[in-house]
Amino acid sequence: MNQIVELQGALDAHGERVEARQTIYVYEAPVRLWHWVNALCIVVLCISGWFIGSPLPSVPGEASQNFLMGYIRFAHFAAGQVIAVALLMRIYWAFVGNTYARQVFYLPFWDKTWLWGVWFELKWYLFLTKDPKKYIGHNPLGHVAMFAFMLFLVFMICTGFALYSEGTGIDSWQHALFGWVFGIFPNSQDVHTFHHLGMWAIVIFAIVHIYAAVREDIMSRQSMISSIISGERVFRDDFRD
Repeated sequence: MNQIVELQGALDAHGERVEARQTIYVYEAPVRLWHWVNALCIVVLCISGWFIGSPLPSVPGEASQNFLMGYIRFAHFAAGQVIAVALLMRIYWAFVGNTYARQVFYLPFWDKTWLWGVWFELKWYLFLTKDPKKYIGHNPLGHVAMFAFMLFLVFMICTGFALYSEGTGIDSWQHALFGWVFGIFPNSQDVHTFHHLGMWAIVIFAIVHIYAAVREDIMSRQSMISSIISGERVFRDDFRD
C-alpha cells in the first residue's frame, strides 16, 4: 500500500466530528500524461476515422485546390503514430513505475479475493448492493475493463499500421512490422471493416468509462476524475479496504 500523505483530523475546532479525508498518491506523472495524450489521440482518431470511412460528398472549388481529405488523413495517421509511441512509453513505465502503473497489464486470476471483487463490483454497478468497497488503484471490474482496453488498443494499432503499409509499400518498415496482419485477414477490406468497427467499440468504451468515473466520484466517496489530474486518490470518509 502506498504511503498515506495526508490525513485531516476527525474533529473540527469546536470539537464536532467532521468528515475524515485521506489522500494517497497513486497515479504517477507519466501515467497521467499517457492517459490524457491517449484521450486526445482517440478523439482525433475517431473524428478523422469517421470521415475517412464516410468521406464528405463534395468540396467547393477545383479538386486541385482542395486538400481537405488529405489533412484529415494526415491527422489520423499522425494521431495513430503518437498513440503507438505513447503505448510503448506506457509499457516501459509499467516496469519502472509504482505498483499501480503495472495494474492494467495483467489480471490476477489466481487471487480469490480479486475474483470475488469482480463479482462484488458488478453487483455494485448494477445497484444490487448498498455500500461500495474502496480501492487505491482500479477496482477489480475496472481492472478487467482497462486490461481489455489495452489489448484492444494493441489490435487497433496493429491493424492501423497494416492498413497504412498499403500506401507505403511492402519494402516499408510498417509492412515489415505489421504485414503479418494480412496473413490473418488476407482480404484487405476485412481489415478495414474490423478497424472501422473498432472505432465504434472505442466510442462505447469511452462513454462507459466516463460514466463509471463520474458515478464512482459521486457514489463511492472516493475521488476518480481529480485523481487522474493530480495523481492523488482522496477518500472522503473513514478509510476502508
